[in-house]
Amino acid sequence: MDFIEDLRVVDGPVLWIAWTAGTAGLLYLLWQGRQSAARAAPGRTDAPRRLAFLLPPAAAVLAAAALLAGAHWALIYVFSVFPGELPREVLAWSLPAVTALLLWLMRLWGIWRPTGAAQAPGPNGPRRPARTTAVATAALLGVVLLSAVQINGYFGLNHTVSDLTGTALARIQPLEDGLKRAPGPSAAVSLSGWNPPADLPEGGVLRHAGIPGTSSGFAGREAYVYLPPAYQASPRPALPVLVLFAGQPGAPADWLTGGALRSRMDQYAAAHQGVAPVVVVVDPNGSASGNTLCMDSMIARADTFLAEDVPAWIIRTLDVDPDPQQWAAGGFSFGATCAVQMVTRHPDVYSSALAFSSEQEPALAKEREKTIAAAYGGDTEAFDGQTPLRLMREHRFEGHAIYFAAGERDPEFVGYLEVLSDAARAAGFTVETRLVPDAGHSWETGSRGLPAGLDFLASRWGIQQ
Repeated sequence: MDFIEDLRVVDGPVLWIAWTAGTAGLLYLLWQGRQSAARAAPGRTDAPRRLAFLLPPAAAVLAAAALLAGAHWALIYVFSVFPGELPREVLAWSLPAVTALLLWLMRLWGIWRPTGAAQAPGPNGPRRPARTTAVATAALLGVVLLSAVQINGYFGLNHTVSDLTGTALARIQPLEDGLKRAPGPSAAVSLSGWNPPADLPEGGVLRHAGIPGTSSGFAGREAYVYLPPAYQASPRPALPVLVLFAGQPGAPADWLTGGALRSRMDQYAAAHQGVAPVVVVVDPNGSASGNTLCMDSMIARADTFLAEDVPAWIIRTLDVDPDPQQWAAGGFSFGATCAVQMVTRHPDVYSSALAFSSEQEPALAKEREKTIAAAYGGDTEAFDGQTPLRLMREHRFEGHAIYFAAGERDPEFVGYLEVLSDAARAAGFTVETRLVPDAGHSWETGSRGLPAGLDFLASRWGIQQ
């Protein structure tokens, strides 16, 4: 079973099987569509008949493109499911699956309404439609598999079977008392005066825990906590803190799967004598489809949760450095937007931010008015007063820092990076920007960008390079 759970779904055998099944399935369905056209014009050998061979496949492709475009438009501008357009790669890989579905439906229509040779009796006549339907269904599933594998590969969220099934996450234990801060004054020593013991563990540990919304009343999903090797020493050093947020739609666990958080942090700790920040991945939305904008609004008091409840729980529960200069917020996509909001709204809590593919401002929908109506009852000034760009125009942030990164194949968010980084520099932030090579709006940006972001913060945290 471990072999199956560790099987990668973004490359290797699974990818080649998906390519084989998807290509063969699509070719079969296209050929079946051509055969349907031939039966619809029996006995004809002229040019119109030859052109008719191409009509069903061409019609299916065009209809699929139209359906995708219409659904994409409706999801953004009618139902406001996404605040921005889906990546072109995702739409492109959705096209084969929708095309295959339409061809499959056309095949069913041809079976239920047979013409010409389809009605010829024979000893296997009654069973042939069922057999061909089964083959067509298998072909459809092959194309859907290819599209799903490629879309998942683009987003970089699930790398193995265990990521897909959640079995690896299910094995993460709750935070036990032995890893919590002991009652009374902290026994942690200054990081600058701490020396790693000889028996320091090679890797960190992952745990999960619930963070109560004591002040906010907000109910977030369980958080995940990464404790580096240095945290497991005795005495512990007072370590810096990194609070991470995932994208939307999404969950805190996305940082463990798509973000490869444990391996990234273990690699960082191994290069720094077991020292790395304590990482707490928290949930500002409450559900996979929720969107609180990381604000206190008519939707929820998410800002209070992130700026009061989360820091209070961390300081109360874990041996960490309570100095805000040692605290950073970070995230990918929606989570990056949230991180920039935290460092601009609460610079006394979060001194720095790591923003991987941040939006220009929080959003529920493509049209700004819908966001303002849902969150603030149409009060534009109340919304504007909480946005990072407005805050960076009105306040100074010397002594604070933001690391911005975006995928080089993500032009929309590269544009946001440029606007936000210019505003941050003008407001006094220490800023570094980086484009992640050959990455789009995917978890590759967050995962591959995290090491450089940690290096950016190392000197601020007193971690020796």
